[in-house]
Amino acid sequence: MRPLVEIVPNFSEGRRQDVIDAILAALRVQGVSVLNTQWDPDHNRLDASLVGPPDAVRASALAGTKVAAELIDMEAHQGNHPRMGATDVIPFLPIRDVTMDDCVALARDVAREIGEQLRIPAYCYDRAALSPDRRNLADVRKGEYEGLRADVAAGRRLPDFGPHQIGRAGAVAVGARKPLVAFNVYLGGRDEESAKAIARRVRESSGGLTNVRAIGFFAPERDCLTVSMNLIDTEVTPIYRAFELVRAEASRYGLDVVSSEIVGLVPQAAIADSAAFSLRLDGFDPREQILENVIQRAEAQGSATAAPTEPDVDTVRVQRMDAFLDALASDRPTPGGGTAAAAAGAAGAALVAMVARLTAGKAEPGDAADRMRAIVEEADGAREEFLDLADRDAQAFDGVIAAYRMPKASDAERAARSAAIERALTWAAQVPMEVARRAVTALDLAREVTAAGLASAASDGATAGHLLTAATEGALANVRINAGSMKDAEQSERMRTEADALHARGADLLAATVAAFGERTA
Repeated sequence: MRPLVEIVPNFSEGRRQDVIDAILAALRVQGVSVLNTQWDPDHNRLDASLVGPPDAVRASALAGTKVAAELIDMEAHQGNHPRMGATDVIPFLPIRDVTMDDCVALARDVAREIGEQLRIPAYCYDRAALSPDRRNLADVRKGEYEGLRADVAAGRRLPDFGPHQIGRAGAVAVGARKPLVAFNVYLGGRDEESAKAIARRVRESSGGLTNVRAIGFFAPERDCLTVSMNLIDTEVTPIYRAFELVRAEASRYGLDVVSSEIVGLVPQAAIADSAAFSLRLDGFDPREQILENVIQRAEAQGSATAAPTEPDVDTVRVQRMDAFLDALASDRPTPGGGTAAAAAGAAGAALVAMVARLTAGKAEPGDAADRMRAIVEEADGAREEFLDLADRDAQAFDGVIAAYRMPKASDAERAARSAAIERALTWAAQVPMEVARRAVTALDLAREVTAAGLASAASDGATAGHLLTAATEGALANVRINAGSMKDAEQSERMRTEADALHARGADLLAATVAAFGERTA
């Protein structure tokens, strides 16, 4: 089967049908399948979902960007959705036989081509970001077209690729990410400030739900209020959780939910989770209980001529570990020590969760069992965070390499390269610093389950402590080497000071864990 990548380009046009048709026609290059298109006059925005081999989606993205730049004047553009360019964003998503790293490389290449060939400023964001301050799309697009144009004119927030001037086509954000869900909830009412207040309580940046971006506004075409959300990871924050929080916050303002809307495509699992929640289904397993899933698996197994389509779970895990270790042992600079440290942290967190689960299962109902269940939840969350940080660490160092490879023929190019290197080094230090912070927090849990958990599992708690110490020290080694290359002496010193504090705290917690293990085995 051929490798497949999905792109979901967003364009700043949702009103002029001739422009919409021209952009969609440009996107339909050979080899690309259009999965979905949707446009909205309130947002004044066109979204398209397309899938195809890497070279085909690359050509599609460039063709759509070129036509949009010719037909959309950002000086005259108005709409409710934040925007900074005629082609606003182009995310690349891995679908089949393509890794996230492949999509990162593809996104950066397309950003370079947009900047150099089309002469449109391009910014890399999310997993493709070349610096930490550009990972979040909202940070890249801060101030929208007008604010970004003013900043670039003043020599700030310069693009990763392309001219250092924002013209009528604006700028493009090009990234690589997991599939997200664009989800709108419509509320009866006209008080836009209420919608904005609800959005503030929902979005992550204001202390709301993890991985949720949200804005609130009045939609005149529907004559109602809208809370428009991007759910970045529905495995972490399901659709139903976002919906329920919006509904609860709306009730504080005397507002009722009129309807909700999914913009574009949505993973089947996300809908299944929401259905299971709404129907209060016990033990619902989408893989085993959704008819189409079962039929698809049966057909795949029936047509297989060699090994089964769905290998045993343990086999899959062994294969994944083997592939990771092969990559780690290769002559490529990534994945490296920082990724290995995060992987050690994930293993340590998993062992903490195991000991807590075993203990909670055998403990009498009460505070002790409740505490162990709380540790399970915290450790499971930490494990997922470590795995995400493992990916981010490799991407951060890739960003350093990419920054060093930027052109340096002119003074302007040398200045842009130097700024990009400093941003990339900062991110390459910040990611392992987060690994170390989380590892030290998890070390305290390892100490607790070793001291108070099931006695027969004390060795697992102690092992978790040693793994988390390895995660801490490995991560801090990466912090120190990257901080040492930074030009910002003040920031470098702050990082070194925090690294020293985390080292000391980690050493104390490991000693306490080892002492607890000694007491349990005395």
